[in-house]
Amino acid sequence: MNYKKIIQYLIFLLPWFLSTIIFKIDVSIYNLLNKPFFSPPPIIFSIIWPILYILISYSIYKIWFKSNPTCRIYLFINYLSNQLYTFCFFILENNFLSLVDTIIILTSSIYLYLETKKIDKTYSKYLIPYIIWNIFALILSFSIFILN
Repeated sequence: MNYKKIIQYLIFLLPWFLSTIIFKIDVSIYNLLNKPFFSPPPIIFSIIWPILYILISYSIYKIWFKSNPTCRIYLFINYLSNQLYTFCFFILENNFLSLVDTIIILTSSIYLYLETKKIDKTYSKYLIPYIIWNIFALILSFSIFILN
């Protein structure tokens, strides 16, 4: 087993969990909101996000050294906006900022996918579940904003 590669991959993976470590996620905030009929229970988020972080970081790990500055800018925007979501939603409890941030996350994830696809089509496919989830998150976030 190549421990160097595992450590390198962990360097790409661990930062994605930063916001959940720094900002306390209070599920009661989500539970108290008026939500649409299709809103998942909080446990679903705890399952989906780690899986997505693994896929995102694996894709980025595989293309990082071949990536160009444009790809890295989209990655930075996506990463930063993804980390800010927890702060906007759970700390500020601001549904509008959460919605705006979700739009930024979705947009930057699409651009990140397109840039990654230019570098390596195989590893860009790891970002497709992230985009699909972000589309759902945008619909959910918009619905929550409207209902509250």
